Amino acid sequence: MTKIRSFICGIKGTKLSKNEIIFLKKYKPWGVILFSRNIKSIEQTKLLTKSIKTLFKNKKFPILIDEEGGKVSRLSKFIDNSNFTAEFFGNLFLKDKKKFNYFYKIYIDQISYLLNLLGININTVPVLDLRRKNSHKVIGSRSYSSDKKVVSEIGNLCISLFHKNNIFTIVKHIPGHGLSKVDSHTKLPIIKQKYSYLKKNDFFTFKNKSSSFSMTGHLIFSDLDPINTVTHSKKIINIIRKQIAFDNLIISDDISMKALKFSLLENTKKAFTAGCNLVLHCNGNLKEMTIVAQNSPYINNFIKKKTEQFYSIIR
Repeated sequence: MTKIRSFICGIKGTKLSKNEIIFLKKYKPWGVILFSRNIKSIEQTKLLTKSIKTLFKNKKFPILIDEEGGKVSRLSKFIDNSNFTAEFFGNLFLKDKKKFNYFYKIYIDQISYLLNLLGININTVPVLDLRRKNSHKVIGSRSYSSDKKVVSEIGNLCISLFHKNNIFTIVKHIPGHGLSKVDSHTKLPIIKQKYSYLKKNDFFTFKNKSSSFSMTGHLIFSDLDPINTVTHSKKIINIIRKQIAFDNLIISDDISMKALKFSLLENTKKAFTAGCNLVLHCNGNLKEMTIVAQNSPYINNFIKKKTEQFYSIIR
């Protein structure tokens, strides 16, 4: 495990290209993330994940996907999850808890069945961001509720149900993206609320979660660190560790997003310096991936330990 580097990357198409095979063999990323562009059919996706695992001689190699339901669904070529937003389940939870429990279990069982069939073992859910009326729609229906206790409780259930089905989870966007008024894919959100407020509200939903992974949000909390985004802030990563009590692997959100103002090389280095364990790069651009790979250290003992725990539990 010593030669693995601390990054996760995407790929361009529905099968590995020769150059991608060379890249993956040379740089050995910790994991690979799939998007809609990589998924054409069930059989094709099974072949793709098998080829990745074969390349690394590892049947448990981490393969990630964003299958939140609603507007973030990478499996839309063969299932329609558009109605099953986090908001849908949050509303059902408030309206009829018994019905919610029944529906939500069936929903996660079905998604898990499909992911297991496809050879995918990590889903980047739950979204634990608190919804606000004036927030940017980038979160919107992806959030369960504007009630922090509802978000936290459904989040715990989501993690538990996926784990029972052999799918690992990534809570996001730690420590909370719900106050953002802009989309961090294109602009940098700046949150001005005081730490005392954040601690009681947005940060609350992430507290004591049993997920093996979390994903940072690219946003500035000016009361805590007016200069650095969460992904680049030692101070906020420290709060995630000590106050929010998240002691597993922290993954950056996509390091090529426009909210990060530096070069890709600097964005990558700064994320590791701040305390992110793994850096995520999504677009499949080989030139960019090489920059990220070359500036990602080999995994340290903490990452090795957590990865071994992941491998020991996953079937």
